[in-house]
Amino acid sequence: MLPLDRELQKPKQSITEFKELTIRLIQHLPNVVTEKHIKGDYLIQVSNIAGNIKYLRPFNQKLIIKNETEFIEYYERFVSILERLKNNSYQYNQEDNLIINRVVYTIQQMTGAGLDLFVSQNSARKHVGNRFEELIKSIFDCLDIQNKKVILQIPFETDEGTKIYKCENDLILSPHNTVKSGKEKLDEQEIVVSIKTTSKDRMGKIFIDKILLERFVEHPQKVIGIFLNDVQRKNKDNISFTLVSGLFMVYTKFLTKLNGIYYVDPPPNALKAPFNTYMKPFSQLILQDIWKMLAT
Repeated sequence: MLPLDRELQKPKQSITEFKELTIRLIQHLPNVVTEKHIKGDYLIQVSNIAGNIKYLRPFNQKLIIKNETEFIEYYERFVSILERLKNNSYQYNQEDNLIINRVVYTIQQMTGAGLDLFVSQNSARKHVGNRFEELIKSIFDCLDIQNKKVILQIPFETDEGTKIYKCENDLILSPHNTVKSGKEKLDEQEIVVSIKTTSKDRMGKIFIDKILLERFVEHPQKVIGIFLNDVQRKNKDNISFTLVSGLFMVYTKFLTKLNGIYYVDPPPNALKAPFNTYMKPFSQLILQDIWKMLAT
């Protein structure tokens, strides 16, 4: 078994790997947290060991699972839901939404907190994003939805000849037996997915990418965004929300419409009209929307 600092930085290939890492982190965190602050629904934790102060990312107390036994129970129910969805034999209920969101949130936030503790801030930011992409991919793998990362190569002319702009798509989801999109084209029935831990400084790029992709491939393209949350620690005992909801509506009205934005931990404005028309909990994507999008 690798030490935690190395395990956190190692790419993950399956949901089982994430489960095992999360259990280790649930066991470890109580031993190193020395200070706690509550701000609304969020828990802010500090680790001060021999003068080495580390601030952990805020935990939404309505979503985070901090008990090992409870996490294992939720995880097993989560995997059961995915299995039955894959086999088209599951009628979901309201509790299933909570199970999905809590398990995904706990895995990602425990991973992020571990990286806050063990890895430098700049390096942690990169690894947190990579682990989130891997986590989302592993969920679609469990659902037997064909998927892969695709880098579309868009040529443009310059004085020095033809150059290539590489438009990287975090994930392509396909209703086919294999992903048909590639470096030169996108399949119209497939879904381009942008996976980010936060929309901060990134929301606009999804809209621009959709416009760019559609003009290059010359057909409508389904594009969705998946975000973990839009909350950050402010000072040592406070939080702030980072969703610029007004700008999102301006982009939606004057640039293009996305096929959906999904949050594991939605910011408050995402739950209010008119934003809740476009922004949904991640569980809704898994239980309902992805199947509808892949079927059309």
